[in-house]
Amino acid sequence: MELNDYIRILRKNAVLVLGTVLLGLAAAIVFTATRTPIFESSSTVFVSTQAGSTTAELQQGSIFTQARINTYIALVKTPAVLDPVIGELNLDSSADGLANQISSSAAPNSTLITVTVSDPSSQQAAEIANSIAESLSTVVPQLEPEADDGSSSVRLSRVRDAQPATTASSPNTALNIALGLLLGAVVGLLSAFLRSALDTRIRAPREAEQITKAPNMGAIAFDTKARERPLIVHVDPLSPRAESFRALRTNLQFLDMGGRSSFVVTSSIPSEGKSTTTINLAIALADAGKRVALIDTDLRKPKVAEYLGIEGGAGLTDVLIGRAQVNEVMLPWGNRSLYVLPAGKIPPNPSELLGSSHMSLLLEMLEREFDVVLCDAPPLLPVTDAAILARATSGALMVVAAGKTTKHQLTGATEALNTVGAKLAGFVMSMVPTRGPDSYYTGYGYGYGYGYRETPEKEGRGTKRQARPKKSDSRPTRGDGSLEELGFGPRRASRETLREN
Repeated sequence: MELNDYIRILRKNAVLVLGTVLLGLAAAIVFTATRTPIFESSSTVFVSTQAGSTTAELQQGSIFTQARINTYIALVKTPAVLDPVIGELNLDSSADGLANQISSSAAPNSTLITVTVSDPSSQQAAEIANSIAESLSTVVPQLEPEADDGSSSVRLSRVRDAQPATTASSPNTALNIALGLLLGAVVGLLSAFLRSALDTRIRAPREAEQITKAPNMGAIAFDTKARERPLIVHVDPLSPRAESFRALRTNLQFLDMGGRSSFVVTSSIPSEGKSTTTINLAIALADAGKRVALIDTDLRKPKVAEYLGIEGGAGLTDVLIGRAQVNEVMLPWGNRSLYVLPAGKIPPNPSELLGSSHMSLLLEMLEREFDVVLCDAPPLLPVTDAAILARATSGALMVVAAGKTTKHQLTGATEALNTVGAKLAGFVMSMVPTRGPDSYYTGYGYGYGYGYRETPEKEGRGTKRQARPKKSDSRPTRGDGSLEELGFGPRRASRETLREN
């Protein structure tokens, strides 16, 4: 993962991280508010030896007390020291219970013992600390060996009395809040990265490139009104989404497909925008002066005729079974050099028809007559139609819906093409968000409204639901962009051969 990926994950999960931080803060506040305040008071005892008048004797006594200091520290929590304290202060506690409230320590190379007592009452904490220091000063001389004069060789003196604390030592509000914020942030970040790791949906072109090993041909900007205006290049040529298709058109023209120019546009699963991508790409190519043939090869759920508003009762299936000739069912659209071959009636054997020699002959003929041939094919995972058809074309264009298609689905679709030996020319990211953490659309059209404007036809979507033209109507005179002008008229033999085969 790169730095941009981490930033995108944090931006996308900002609410989650902020929520866990606030939750950690709230937990710290509640924990602090429900704790009983504890006060600490400390008393200090000095340990010395009484024997010795010379420097050597004093040095020897100092070494002796330092060697014994840890023993005296351990004595602080023993019943011998604590029982007198309990009796003196009338404490409702045992020696073991009181020992849990006490800590004692001494600095290295020091003979000072510090006794610290924790208690909910600051006054009682001070009284217990002073009483323990006094008791320790009494018990230790009784345990140590006596000097020559019968007195103890060790003496403990209380050098600092404990005073009632003015502020509680615990709970530490600032520390608890800091720990709560830190813990909440850690939990939030771990949750964000775990959520990202478990999310197998493809959101960036780099993820699709790693799976398909194919180039990114373009990114189609997301449009909330895509269903209302599927032909965006025609009805709103200055929109960001229309500019996306023009960028796709430019990238497609730079593909080296060995001199061929027919493409199958497909996807992994339904509803990824393959049909609208195919149609808008065809319109964009035609607007650039290309002669384009758009074929609806989705013989299961055809959409091209519906989107373009043309008669789709007769089409590709009629040509493949020899019921009609190409020029009889292929219709011009939108005063452009764009010709559309609808799917026709849905057959019972779509895969067989698309994989037949008739389909290969049709594609070869159309490639000779047109600059680009686009085939709108079914998704790859539900059926094998697109994979079979892709073998007869120069390659397939895979439409990948950002934030919808999973890595597993795209892997399966890519393998379906590889299995039959079809070439994946590239992929197109559709439904790309233009805002938010998953946004990576950088087209000039989005930022500046850059583009050129064609005047849409007053009738709207081309020839709106008109009846299928007669043979005489389908062959306009030369010079008007008709089928005869594009070469269909003189190639009568090719159509007859197609029908006979």
